[in-house]
Amino acid sequence: MAASLTFSLKPLSKIPTRIPTIFNLSTQNLKPHKPNLTNPSISFPFTKTLISPIRPKTPTRTQTQTRYLFTGIVEEMGTVKTLTTVENDGYQMTITGSTVLEGVNLGDSIAVNGTCLTVTEFDTLLGEFKVGLAPETLRKTSLIELKDGSFVNLERAVMPTSRMGGHFVQGHVDGTGEIVEMKPEGDSLWIKVRVDNKEMLKYIVPKGFIAIDGTSLTVCEVFDDDSCFNFMLVAYTQQKVVIPLKKVGEKVNLEVDILGKYVERLLSSGFVESIKAKAP
Repeated sequence: MAASLTFSLKPLSKIPTRIPTIFNLSTQNLKPHKPNLTNPSISFPFTKTLISPIRPKTPTRTQTQTRYLFTGIVEEMGTVKTLTTVENDGYQMTITGSTVLEGVNLGDSIAVNGTCLTVTEFDTLLGEFKVGLAPETLRKTSLIELKDGSFVNLERAVMPTSRMGGHFVQGHVDGTGEIVEMKPEGDSLWIKVRVDNKEMLKYIVPKGFIAIDGTSLTVCEVFDDDSCFNFMLVAYTQQKVVIPLKKVGEKVNLEVDILGKYVERLLSSGFVESIKAKAP
C-alpha cells in the first residue's frame, strides 16, 4: 500500500516520524576514492552525483512563477472540509481539491473565492490542502460565511506561460457585496449585487471587468442610486462556479479592475498636467 506524504510549513520537530527518508540529489566535483563503509553516504566513483540520506526538511519552492496574479478563470470548485481556530487568534481552513494540487508547492498562492491565500500544508493522496486566515481577512471578505461543506472557487496563480483567459486579478478583495436579485432568462441567470461600500461603485463600469468570488465577469449595468450593478451567467459558467449556488442575501467577494485604480492615481497626481507642460 502506498504511503501518504503530507507536506507542511510547521517546524521540523513537528513533522511525523512516519515520513520516509528523503534523498537529496546534489552535484559535486568528486575524485575516485575507496568507499567509506563507516559513512552513511553512498558515493559512486567517477561520477558527479552524490546521493545522501537526510532528515526530512521543509520543502522549498523550486519553480519560478508569478505568485500573486490570477485570471479569474476558475479551475475547479473545492469543498471546505474544516475551518478551525489556531494559536494567536488565527484560523486554518482545510479544502479539498484536485486540479489546484497538480504541481503544488508549499507557499504557493491559491485564490479561494477570489481571496489570495497561501498553501501551508497539502496532501495529494487525500486531495486536500490547508491555508491560514488572518482575522482581518475574515472581516474584509465573505469567507467568514463559509462552513464545513461549503463550495468555493479555486484558481492557482498564473505562470509566465499561462493563457490570460480573463483579466488581471490580484486576489486582493476590495470589499463585499450582497446578492439582491437572481432572475433567470432562458438558460442564463441575471444576478444583481449591492456593494457594501459605495466608493467601490466608481470603479465599476458597464462592459468592464470585475472579479466576483474570484470569477472574471463582465458588468452589464450599473445602478448608482441603488449602489448596485448586475451581470449575467451563461449556462456553462453556472455549472463551473459557486455564485449560482448562493441565495439572495448572501455575500460575495468583489475585486474591481486594477486598471481603473491606476488611472485614478495618475490623474490625481497631476500626471496629465505634467505631460501638457512638456508638450512643445
